[in-house]
Amino acid sequence: MLVALSAGEVGAVDQPVAVGAEWDGALIDLYRAQRLPLLRLAVLLTDDPAAEDVVQDAFVALQRRWHAVDPAAAAGYLRTSVVNGVRTLFRRRGVARRHLHAVGPEDVPSADLAVLLTEEHREVVQALRTLPRRQREVLVLRYWSELSEAEIAEALGIARGTVKSSAARGLASLQKQLGDRRVR
Repeated sequence: MLVALSAGEVGAVDQPVAVGAEWDGALIDLYRAQRLPLLRLAVLLTDDPAAEDVVQDAFVALQRRWHAVDPAAAAGYLRTSVVNGVRTLFRRRGVARRHLHAVGPEDVPSADLAVLLTEEHREVVQALRTLPRRQREVLVLRYWSELSEAEIAEALGIARGTVKSSAARGLASLQKQLGDRRVR
């Protein structure tokens, strides 16, 4: 069950907001349909257990703004929230590292990754992690989430031309890293 915020102070956690069965059912249906694809997206972008928190935070944010979000656009809202949540996660870690002078092992893959992916897929995911953030985000949204250029541009808040160039550069870099394997 999602934690609801009160309509009072922004960001204050109170008791769950009372909502009608129609609202509750629509959000639950959306959660069931979008949770796993969004979790996969977050895992590919972070390779981190915090991916689940990012997805949950996206649903909580949607719940808070449900009155202002067009139900037809809710999936896009969630996708954008997940991408922004991942960016925030990386930003916070960078700040913490600078202030604490503690750099953790960044290249250690999660245990789940080893179980869920074949060796070939692990190599691709590892190569994907070396790309700049925008290229990685564009390629994951394009090939994993199967979004169009327009949907990617909307989710990332960039122009369609930037999506095209980021995808081309990212694919070229992956091709160079992976050698003879065919990258599409």
